[in-house]
Amino acid sequence: MPSEPAGGDAAIAPEILGQAAEGLLRLHDNDSAGVRRACDQWCAQHPEHARAWQRAQRLQALLGQVPAAAALPVLGRPHGARRRTAIKHLGAWLALAPGAWLAWHLLHPAADSPTLRTAIGERRRARLPDGSRIVLDAGTRLSLHLDARQRTLDLHQGQVLVETTTDTHMPPRPFAVQTSQGRITALGTRFNVRVDTGYTHAALLEGALAIQAGTGPAWRMVAGEQARFDGHGNHLLEALDDTVTSWTTGMRVADAMPLAALLAHLGRYRHGRLRCDPAIATLPVSGAFPLDDTERSLAMLEATYPVRVRRAPGGWWVLIEPR
Repeated sequence: MPSEPAGGDAAIAPEILGQAAEGLLRLHDNDSAGVRRACDQWCAQHPEHARAWQRAQRLQALLGQVPAAAALPVLGRPHGARRRTAIKHLGAWLALAPGAWLAWHLLHPAADSPTLRTAIGERRRARLPDGSRIVLDAGTRLSLHLDARQRTLDLHQGQVLVETTTDTHMPPRPFAVQTSQGRITALGTRFNVRVDTGYTHAALLEGALAIQAGTGPAWRMVAGEQARFDGHGNHLLEALDDTVTSWTTGMRVADAMPLAALLAHLGRYRHGRLRCDPAIATLPVSGAFPLDDTERSLAMLEATYPVRVRRAPGGWWVLIEPR
């Protein structure tokens, strides 16, 4: 599920953010059932309360990733005037969410490059400090390198949709996505990058891309193309699959997609192991499969194709086999 409801980038009233900040400090001071129950009741009072609290929880998790010297002044045990100041600062951080971790990095340039992760079943949208926008698929991990010379996303695993903006820094810095197979440099563009075992898949919706795959010669992609490349310079260029970004809407649209590839994507949205019998791994499947309800997607497969869903006790292991 997305980490924040629809409209998550919209502004939240400062007084609500302040109340969420107060709740975060109370929970940090006393993580008891009573305090948690009070927070739950506050969240249930209004949808904006719930949205602000989701931001507060995300900020709490992000603070756990930064050095203690920076986190402790925010989540120490302040009292009186210090507590009011801490709530004010927390509210300001929450107003920046989901980009607060990036703002923190800009204020602390000596820190390690920040890493953004999504859990199983989570999608996340974020605006980068340069104004570019990204959407992270479930099970994605990337690092941001932003300095006077570069704007680089290191995509360690998963999938990201990138929409770049013109850099106002002088001189303008190139925007690139780095994977273990190569480097993708954007030339004013909107594109999707997915890391799979042994190769990278890039799909270009707008603009142009320059790709350096391994030690091979650099080559270009134009809008309406997609490519799969490995770390040895080998690549396959083909026409764009219009469904490549359907995951951003919570659906995976498949058009004669190999069953194994579809299950690999559904697997990012459920706990446990989801596999298929090798005999049907290349079975072409088509349809619109909901990512946030993988049980429904499996039922659709079973109802439409000659396959059977077999579950081990407890449901942790799921095998799709021929029927």
